[in-house]
This record gives sequence, structure tokens and C-alpha cells, in this order.
Amino acid sequence: MQYLKFLFVGILFGIVLVKSEAVSWYRIYEMFKFESFHMFGIIGTAVITGIILLLISKKLKNINGGLMTVPKKEKGFIRYIIGGTIFGLGWALSGACPGPMYILIGTGAFSVIILILAALLGTYVYGLMKDKLPH
Repeated sequence: MQYLKFLFVGILFGIVLVKSEAVSWYRIYEMFKFESFHMFGIIGTAVITGIILLLISKKLKNINGGLMTVPKKEKGFIRYIIGGTIFGLGWALSGACPGPMYILIGTGAFSVIILILAALLGTYVYGLMKDKLPH
């Protein structure tokens, strides 16, 4: 029961993404062909909202009385370019990024289960190979 609030927020988030057409394959196709601003507007709004909420949450105390801290990431450029390219290619080829894949199941597009299984397999393979990859 303590996790019920997260279920409701997830359902609300799914409804917002469906209504805004952020899970539409056609909208994603338009974005990757640079034919429409629709998805770039949604992504840009999410980034700006995330930055603002992160800055606000850094100033507020958490339930333990301490301030939130964000750990520093290792500097790197090539790995982010390669990882982003692989992610973008997967997104462009499948028409869905990881979050909306689950939402698409909720809309009745059960063929997305194949994408989810492929994403899980890719994550598992990365877990097996991560020690051999440059970080």
C-alpha cells in the first residue's frame, strides 16, 4: 500500500505522455527527420523542468534533515557520444524509448513486449561486458 502513490503518479504520467503524443511512433519519426518541433518541445520542457526542480530540491532539506547532493560524474566525451548514439539508434529504429515502451503496452500495443525483451537483453549483455569496456 505504501507504493500506491507511485502507481498513481505512473498512471498519470502515462496518460500525459499518451495525450501529448510523446509515445506516438509518427511523432518520434518526425523528430528524427527534423520535420516537427513537437517532440523537441516536450523534451526541452522536461529538461528545463528537471533543472528547475533539481535546483529547488538542492535548497530544501530532505526527510533526514540534510541537503540533497548530486555526486560528480567522471569527465568524458567519447563514451557519452557512443552511448547516446546507440541509444538514439535504438530509439529511432524501434520508435520508442524505455519509458514509453511500458506505456505503449497500456495502450494495447502488445508487440512492444518484443522491444522490452530486447532492451532487457541488451542491458544484461552490457552488465556482462561492462568490466571489459572503457569507462
